[in-house]
Amino acid sequence: MEFSGFPSGVHATSIPDPVLGVLLEQIDDLAELKVTLRGFWLANQKKGALRAVSQDEFLNDKVLVEGLKGIDQSPHEAIQRGLSLAVQRHTFLVFQSDSSKPNHKLYAVNAESDRRALARLQTEGGVLLRETIQQEDSYDEPYTETSGDTKPNIFALYENNIGTISPMLAEKLKEAEELYPWPWIGEAFQIAVTQNKRSWAYISAILRRWVDEGKDDGESGRHSQKDNPTNHLEEYRQLRGHLPWESSGDR
Repeated sequence: MEFSGFPSGVHATSIPDPVLGVLLEQIDDLAELKVTLRGFWLANQKKGALRAVSQDEFLNDKVLVEGLKGIDQSPHEAIQRGLSLAVQRHTFLVFQSDSSKPNHKLYAVNAESDRRALARLQTEGGVLLRETIQQEDSYDEPYTETSGDTKPNIFALYENNIGTISPMLAEKLKEAEELYPWPWIGEAFQIAVTQNKRSWAYISAILRRWVDEGKDDGESGRHSQKDNPTNHLEEYRQLRGHLPWESSGDR
């Protein structure tokens, strides 16, 4: 059927420039391309902080079902493949809002606003599917940022929960990773997200307070030997002359 053109006053859907640039250049699967473009339209129909689209909405979308007929898979299989490829490319984030319903998948655009809304959802029991849920089919293998043998990454933690990282902030994060035990860092981020105080200034203030005043770790308010950062701080002082929050004349 010949397309008759765009009528006057037609509604326009907002699509980030990279979709029509680098992603359009990289995507070589028709199902992924159609699911990606349609996914932005479906997400734009949603209201609220997190504009999530359910897997059922994708599978029952008439435009996708009709548009993916005649390929080597059924439309539903092609849609599922397109979704999985879009998640692997990090165009979409996939998660579940109810851990008792592992088959109830929701998809959101991998934009900063949606990442922040997802971080809030995690504190209320929502779970990022790519990090925790095992899938049976090959296209839904969860993306894991860190394996059991890999040290957690403070940069990924910041980007997933707070926002973008400037070069100056990157240096501060690197220093913090050297100074503090990882459980402390993770807990400080969790507190910042829960309190909706999403800034490095707030997180670093928590960590400094724990160093100065002690952190209750279940042992009568004393640091456990494993988590006590005092030795690391002294080594850092000897190496750099002073801690990041101290002036050079403080010691």
